[in-house]
Order: sequence, then structure tokens, then C-alpha cells
Amino acid sequence: MIPWKLLPLVVAGGVVGVALRQAMMLTFEGGLSFGALVGTILVNALGSGVLGFVAGRLGDRSPARRSFLGTGLLGGFTTYSGFAVLIAEFTSYGLVVLMVLFAGVALLAAGVAAILGLQAGSALARRARGEEAA
Repeated sequence: MIPWKLLPLVVAGGVVGVALRQAMMLTFEGGLSFGALVGTILVNALGSGVLGFVAGRLGDRSPARRSFLGTGLLGGFTTYSGFAVLIAEFTSYGLVVLMVLFAGVALLAAGVAAILGLQAGSALARRARGEEAA
């Protein structure tokens, strides 16, 4: 949990993150479309990877940067709720099996991206401290 004094940084980061997500999503078809679903999956995987990197690089250091970048910017950039609604909407058209597959791919992509980002960020942090890679 972040302290109240960091809330303005979270809000500012969130504004930037939401704007970046919307700008990226403009390149995909809007509404209930395959493009919107793929775009949302890509946004979430990219955001998860960058969040993993930020968490690995900063660790417990710099709560202000983690609040702005992690909770704010990347929290605003990624969208689990938008993804869940798209899946629910497609499922209402009888595309249950396809949506289960897409949900699995989305979770796998975001999870792998987060792991790779965390490893890269942690390695960079170790190198910056002059430690050998574990």
C-alpha cells in the first residue's frame, strides 16, 4: 500500500498511462472487434513486461518513482477490466471456446512478459550495484 502523500504521483501517472493506452488502441479497430481484443491483449502484455522491469529495477527503493511508474502510469496503461468486458461480450455471442483460448493466451503473454521484465530489471539493478548475476 502506498502512503497518502504519494497519491498525487499515482494520479498523474494514471492520467499519462490511460492517455498512452487510448493512443495505442486507436491503431486497432474499436468496439467489439477482433482488433480491439488483440490490442487489449498487447497493451496488457506490454504493460506487464514494463511493470516487471520497473519492479525488478527499483525493488523497494524509490517509492515515489514506483508509485508514479508502477501504480499510476502502468496501472492506467493496462486494463484488466476492459479485457474482461471484451471477453464477456464475445462470450455472449456464443464464442465461449474461442474466448477461453484468448483469455489463456492473454494471461500467458502477460505473465511471461512480467517474468522477463522482472528478470531484466533485476539484472540491471544488480549490475548497477556491482553485483554478479545470480
